[in-house]
Amino acid sequence: MAQAVTEPVAPGRAKGASRTYPAAITSILAVESMHCGGCMRQVEQALAALPGIDSARANLSAKRVTAVHSPVLKTTELVEALARAGFKAAELVEDTAHVPSTADRDLMKRLGVAGFAAANIMLLSVAAWSGAAGDDMTPSVAALFHWLSALIALPAIAYAGQPFFRSAVQALKARRFNMDVPISLGVTLAIAMSLFQTVRGTEHVYFDAAATLLFFLLVGRFLDQRMRVRAAGAAANLMGLRGITASVICSDGTTERLSSRLLEPGMRILTVAGERFAVDGCVLDGKSLVDESLITGETAPRSVAPGALIYAGTTNLAASLVTQATATDQSTLLAEIARLMSAAEQARGHYVRLADRAARVYAPAVHMLGLITFLGWLIAGQGWEAALTVAIAVLIITCPCALALAVPAVQVAATSRLFSKGVLVKAADGLERLAEIDTVIFDKTGTLTLGEPALIRTAAANDPILARAARLAAASRHPYARAVVRAAEAAGLKTGHDVGVRELAGFGLESSGPNGIERLGSAQWCGAQTHPSNASAVWYRGSDGAVVRFDFQDRLRRDAAEVIQRLKAAGFQAELVSGDRETEVEAVARRVGISRWMAGVLPAQKIARIAALNAAGRKVLMIGDGLNDAPALAAAHASLSPSSAADISQTAADAVFQGERLAPVLEVLAVARAARRMALQNFVIAIGYNALFVPMAMAGLVTPLLAAIAMSASSVAVTANAVRLKRTHLELEQ
Repeated sequence: MAQAVTEPVAPGRAKGASRTYPAAITSILAVESMHCGGCMRQVEQALAALPGIDSARANLSAKRVTAVHSPVLKTTELVEALARAGFKAAELVEDTAHVPSTADRDLMKRLGVAGFAAANIMLLSVAAWSGAAGDDMTPSVAALFHWLSALIALPAIAYAGQPFFRSAVQALKARRFNMDVPISLGVTLAIAMSLFQTVRGTEHVYFDAAATLLFFLLVGRFLDQRMRVRAAGAAANLMGLRGITASVICSDGTTERLSSRLLEPGMRILTVAGERFAVDGCVLDGKSLVDESLITGETAPRSVAPGALIYAGTTNLAASLVTQATATDQSTLLAEIARLMSAAEQARGHYVRLADRAARVYAPAVHMLGLITFLGWLIAGQGWEAALTVAIAVLIITCPCALALAVPAVQVAATSRLFSKGVLVKAADGLERLAEIDTVIFDKTGTLTLGEPALIRTAAANDPILARAARLAAASRHPYARAVVRAAEAAGLKTGHDVGVRELAGFGLESSGPNGIERLGSAQWCGAQTHPSNASAVWYRGSDGAVVRFDFQDRLRRDAAEVIQRLKAAGFQAELVSGDRETEVEAVARRVGISRWMAGVLPAQKIARIAALNAAGRKVLMIGDGLNDAPALAAAHASLSPSSAADISQTAADAVFQGERLAPVLEVLAVARAARRMALQNFVIAIGYNALFVPMAMAGLVTPLLAAIAMSASSVAVTANAVRLKRTHLELEQ
C-alpha cells in the first residue's frame, strides 16, 4: 500500500474548521476524476461528512484534496468515502507527487480519432443521401454505406467517448448527475438507434451526428485541459532549493556528510563557499557573504559574522562558515514558505467559473426535457421510434458544447494575444480573476526594478580609476563587483584580471603590486569618510592612497512610473511591499509615484497585508519575482511574475511577462477585462441558441443530424466571437 503524504498539524490549525481533534494529521489524495467546480464541492462534502475530519480542501487545478483528520481515521477510509461518492482517489506518494500528466496527449489522440471518423462518416452519409450510385442501386448502396458508417463509428466512438462515458458512469453509480451524463446518453442513444435502423434497412441513421457531436465536445474538453496549468508542484519544489546534504562536524573534529533529512537542531555544520545552507542556523565561526535574494528579495549579499542567523536555501558566497542548526527539515523558514504556498493554492481552488455553476442545474434540466419530449410524443400516438428520435435530437441539441467552449475559446484567443505581447498565461481561470482586480501590489527588486545594480558614473570615477577598479572586481562574483566590470566594459575599457587579487569576506578585494596596495570594498576598510545616501556604494583605494566612491542603484524599469500613473488613472490602488531596506523602498516608491509602501517585510507579512486588503473587499493582484514573493503570489486573488523571476515564483504566478518593460501589466489587465465581456457574450449566445432550437427540437422540426449541425454552429459562433479579441484595440479604462 502506498504511503500517504502526512504532516503533524496543531489542533485547530486548519482555517475555517468546524471541529478539531488532538494530534491531527494531514493526508493528501489525488482525485483524477474531479473535472469541475461541482465535482470539487462534492469531494469536499464527501470527506467532511466523515467523523474525525477537521477540514477538507480540494484543489481543482491539481486534482487533489487535502484532509486534516484524526489519526484514528485512516487514509483508506478517505479513499473509500470518495469512492462511494463516485470519485476514484489514491493516496499521494511523496516521490511521485509531481509526475507530469498525460491527459493532454490522451485527449488529443481521442480528438483525432473522433475527427477522422466524423469526416469519413459524413462523406459516406452524403453519398448515400444524394443517390450518387444511381437510381437502381441506391437502396443497396445506401445500406452498404450505412454499414460502413457503423463499422467506422462504433469503435471510434467507443474509444473517443471514454472520457465522457467513464465520468457519466461514475456519477450515476454515486446517484448524481454531471454534464457528461446527457452527453453520454445522447451519443449512446443515437448510436443504438442508428444501429437498429441499419439492421432494419431504413434510411434514418445518425452515425454522423454522434461522431460529429463527440468531436466538438472533445475540442471543448481539450481546450479546457490545455488551459488548466497545474501549480500544485510549486510548494514541494521549494524544498529542492535547500542543500540536499551537509557536512556535520563530529565531536572529534572530523566531518561527516549527511542528508538534510537526518540533520537535527544543535548539530554543527560546515558550509563552504558556493554551497547552499541545508538548515536554518546561527553562525559560530567565520565571516562571509550570504546571498539571501530567494528569501528576502534583496540582491545585495548580506555580510555575516558569528551570531548572525542564516536560512536554509540561501547561498554562502565568500568563505567557509560553521553554523549551529536551529531548525531542520520541516521546521525551516523555507519549509514554512512551502506550507504558506500550499495553503494559498488550496484556497485558490475554490474559484468557480460560470460554466461550473451552470452544471449543477443543466444536466437534470436536459434529462427532464428529453423525457418530457419522449413521453409527449408517445402520448400523441407517434410511436416509440419517432418519439425516441425526437428525444435524441433534444439531447443532442442541448448538449453543452457551446456552453463548454464559451470560456475556453475566449481564453485561447486572449492567451494567444498576450503571448504575442510577451505574456504567458498559465492558470486556467487566471484571466477571470485578473478581470476582477482593483488593487495592485508590487515587489521592488526585480519587479519595479530590473534586479541588477548599475554603477552611477561620477566625475571622480574617471576611466583610468574605473579600469583599475574593474581589474580588481573581475576576481569576484559580488553583484557590485560585476556591476563595476559591466560599467568598464560599456565604457570600452580593458578590464582583464589581476593575478593575486584576494577577496576578504566582509571587507572586499585587495591586490598588492610594486606600486602599493589597491582595495575595492567597504568604506572603513578603504579608509573613506561615509555620508548618508540612498544609493549603495563601495570604495576604491588606489596605491597612492586616494579614495573614490562608487555609487550603485538598482535600475527602474524604464516605463515603471508611466505604468503606475496609468493604473491609478484607471482607478486601481497601487502599493509597494518589499523585503528590502526602508531607504531604498521609499526612494523607489517616490520615483514611481506610489504613496503606500512597506519595507523590510517577511513572506508571512506580505500575506497578512493581502489578507487585510481582502477583508476590506479589495481584489489584489500581486506582482513579484523572488522566492519570498511566492506565497503572496499564490495567496493573492491574481498574480504576475517577470520572466527573470525565480522558477518557484513563475510556477506560483497566474501569468509571466517578458522583457524589461512593465507595460505588459496594462495589457494583461485590459485583455482580462475584455475576455470577461466576451465570455459573458458567449454565454448569451449559448443560452440564446438553446432558447431558439430546443423548442424546435421538441416539436420534431429538427432531426438528430440537424441538431448536431446546429450544435456545431453554436460552437462556431462562440469561437468566432472569441477570435475578435485577438485583433481588437484595447485600452485600460476605469
